[in-house]
Amino acid sequence: MPKRLFDTFFSFLGLIMLSPAFLIISFLIRVSSSGPVFFRQERVGKNGKIFKIYKFRTMQKDAPYIGNKFATPKDDPRITKVGYILRRTNIDELPQLINIIRGEMSLVGPRPEVPEVVNLYEKEYKKILLIKPGMTDFASLEFRREDDILASAKDAYRYYIQEIVPKKLELNFKYLEKQSFLLDTKLIFKTIFKIISDAI
Repeated sequence: MPKRLFDTFFSFLGLIMLSPAFLIISFLIRVSSSGPVFFRQERVGKNGKIFKIYKFRTMQKDAPYIGNKFATPKDDPRITKVGYILRRTNIDELPQLINIIRGEMSLVGPRPEVPEVVNLYEKEYKKILLIKPGMTDFASLEFRREDDILASAKDAYRYYIQEIVPKKLELNFKYLEKQSFLLDTKLIFKTIFKIISDAI
């Protein structure tokens, strides 16, 4: 309950403070490419419940029907010019504050994966899905430049499934073992610092 109150309070506060930036970003997305402002994709939440995650749209509107549904390298031709900047700074993830208010996510917790990945690692995710997924965690910080790694891989999809996901799972288990209010606070501040440093 304390974590839920913490998440809700700071998510509302974040949305209020960021609302002017959200309006500007929304305008830039609409004028630079056709399609909706937000991109919604199915993810697996606590206890295996499916929900739709919110992100600022960074790719062409028909991107989900062309090429890979995830594991996107930085040089993917589907990424828009505005989307490239949003992805590099992780600003595209900020609309997930809406998911937190809806009770589908937490500020800190294992990043939610698509059903396809969860099905491939069903045994491991049984433990991870006992808690709510989050906007940030150890894996988010470790793989902030995941798109760079995927850009150098011969097969981005295969590399993500076979190399990156197992490492993320290890970091997820690390969070499960050490989770605490103090750890959550540290991860939040580290994430904010990273976002600001990337944007400067």
